[in-house]
Amino acid sequence: MQINRRFFLHKGALALAGTTAIPQFLVRTVLAQRAAAPNRRLVVIFQRGAADGLNIVVPYCEKNYYSMRPSIAIPQNKVVDLDGFFGLHPSMAAFKPLYDQGHLAIVHAAGSPDMSRSHFDAQDYMESGTPGVKSTDDGWLNRALQAEDVRHRQEHTAFRALALGADVPRTLAGKVPAIAIRSVDNFTVGSRGAAPSPAANAFEAMYGTSGDKIFHATGEETFDAVKMLRAANPAQYKPAADYPNSDFGNNMKQIAQLLKANLGVEAAFTDVSGWDTHQNQGGVDGQLSNRLRDFSSAIAAFWKDMGDDAANITVVTMSEFGRTAHENGTGGTDHGHANAMFVLGPDVKGGKVYGRWPGLANEQLNEGRDLALTTDYRAVLGEVVSKTLGADNLERVFPGARLRSDGFLRLVSGGNGSTV
Repeated sequence: MQINRRFFLHKGALALAGTTAIPQFLVRTVLAQRAAAPNRRLVVIFQRGAADGLNIVVPYCEKNYYSMRPSIAIPQNKVVDLDGFFGLHPSMAAFKPLYDQGHLAIVHAAGSPDMSRSHFDAQDYMESGTPGVKSTDDGWLNRALQAEDVRHRQEHTAFRALALGADVPRTLAGKVPAIAIRSVDNFTVGSRGAAPSPAANAFEAMYGTSGDKIFHATGEETFDAVKMLRAANPAQYKPAADYPNSDFGNNMKQIAQLLKANLGVEAAFTDVSGWDTHQNQGGVDGQLSNRLRDFSSAIAAFWKDMGDDAANITVVTMSEFGRTAHENGTGGTDHGHANAMFVLGPDVKGGKVYGRWPGLANEQLNEGRDLALTTDYRAVLGEVVSKTLGADNLERVFPGARLRSDGFLRLVSGGNGSTV
């Protein structure tokens, strides 16, 4: 099969240019996508290293905030005001239009109920979705894909679950096959004179022996799908927005590229490191400021780049825990507890900071040092996956969390919401 131009699916209509054949695998996928309701896609971003939620979403009307952070607090006149109490760090100005448009919601004082201050343990618990339980061997997002409602079910492709990175993350580990792609430009399935990339080798090993009847019966068509991605000439991709020239910016651009190729992506994952600011964190400027500018600008560019296709996409962010309320002696912050999460999407009831605010008075702090937790991160994710992926069995997704839809923050409208 010779394909010399990209194909695309726009609002349910398949458009093909310069193709001499259409793999039946892709035709069936297109028809399934057209029939699917609502065919939502979820993008998950993990901020590794424990981001400082108090300087990201600043409670600038809390007097204790300034007394606890004499050198790193964000001055009131520099905060990007949100609601008269909270404001964004000035380096996150790219988020303000999304917030004002009602697409971006913030959940403060959120996080894992587990009290670990270990990066390794806390990340493992958040990605498994079972805080405090080390025996869990799969990830919450993989289980969410397994638990999707029959009304959302469609014929799955090899690109159903993917991560931008060298390895499949803990979040996506499990029964649903997932692939990791370090670079779309270098992803090859192998041809005469060209060696497959490591990602492609893993891809072939995964699906060449898959027991899934779709992949087992249509292996050649599966690889046709990959060839079609290559035929889209990724190096010539022209995004409709300016992404930061960074690893994270490039990952977000590639996720947009893969989503636009309509290869059946339902869940995409990427992470961004550099949040462990024990020293020289900075205030308005500095280490954290630079990371926040990259983080917010990349997500805002992704949203703009997706254009009309953003109508089916939800983005959620998280970090393993927050930072101490007090700055330390080296101009930084240490491992804390509760944090801030962002949820972005067309059905998100944005323009609001959700969650009960616990306060920053000394007696209100967790263990006398951290922002206290008032929203379990699993409640946020549970609402998101039930409303977007149609995961109708939240006990399966987050065992032991006892999530109920009547306990959600109601930050996402529409969808089929679980009644669990």
